[in-house]
Amino acid sequence: MKVHFAAAVAVAVLALPAAAQAQSQPASTPNDKAVAVAETAPPPALTVSGSVGIASDYRFRGVSQSDEQLASQGGITVAHQSGLYVGTWASNLAGWGTFGGANMELDLIGGYKAKLADNATLDVGLTWYMYPGGADKTDFAEPYAKLTGTAGPATLTAGVAYAPKQQAIGKWYNTGADAAAGVYNRPGAKDDNLYLWGDGAAAVPGTPFTAKAHVGHSWGQDGLGPNATAVSPTGAYWDWSLGADATYKNLTFNVSYVDTDISNREAAYLRPSFSKGQDGTGNIAGGTVVVSLTAAF
Repeated sequence: MKVHFAAAVAVAVLALPAAAQAQSQPASTPNDKAVAVAETAPPPALTVSGSVGIASDYRFRGVSQSDEQLASQGGITVAHQSGLYVGTWASNLAGWGTFGGANMELDLIGGYKAKLADNATLDVGLTWYMYPGGADKTDFAEPYAKLTGTAGPATLTAGVAYAPKQQAIGKWYNTGADAAAGVYNRPGAKDDNLYLWGDGAAAVPGTPFTAKAHVGHSWGQDGLGPNATAVSPTGAYWDWSLGADATYKNLTFNVSYVDTDISNREAAYLRPSFSKGQDGTGNIAGGTVVVSLTAAF
């Protein structure tokens, strides 16, 4: 489970009165600097920001949601100076991640950021995962909390996300064979899911590069949900990634190695549903290099 869109229009509107006043003033005087400072408009109460990008694979907690194919992604966030924010993020899906026919994931996000210190921020909120056009009972809600601290060029984040019992993350199928046959073992079952994670980033001074690392652990249903999908398909597993960002103006290019500890042997009972193209062989939770390019606004 992570967008800002530049508030250029708001800034331009706020700047218009000052520009008009400046045109009506006489030639500069020694007090102009002081007057300009006094008349500087306060920051806007609302900021709007966002991003769009493409990735060679959409990995959610280490598991491919796009059948190891290209994913187009983007989002937008509106933040208030009080710390409240709302946003949305979307990506295309494919293969195992179709969620009963949906070819899109749409996340609705709302939360609150509180500055605990100059170098520490607490962020609490809720993500509602939606799959427009898919079968019923695929959407689910997941509250989260994360604490971020900075020290020089380094940033560390610790987070927890807990989805209470819901049908979308329940164990309806015991095995992938049951799912392929359409035979529910526990129709209507509800389960919860807990995810703990840690992120680290270290900017390389004097360069556009930032080294990044992630590790997370999931506990969930140990099976497949109502549409042969799962947040924690094997019940409990680790995911991790190592990579680096390279930034130029508003563009970020990322290369990361992403992996989980879900082996082919451990996932065998989930086949053919939990596999690339649902062919029963490809491991969509195996290690891979993911490349992405993102433009922020």
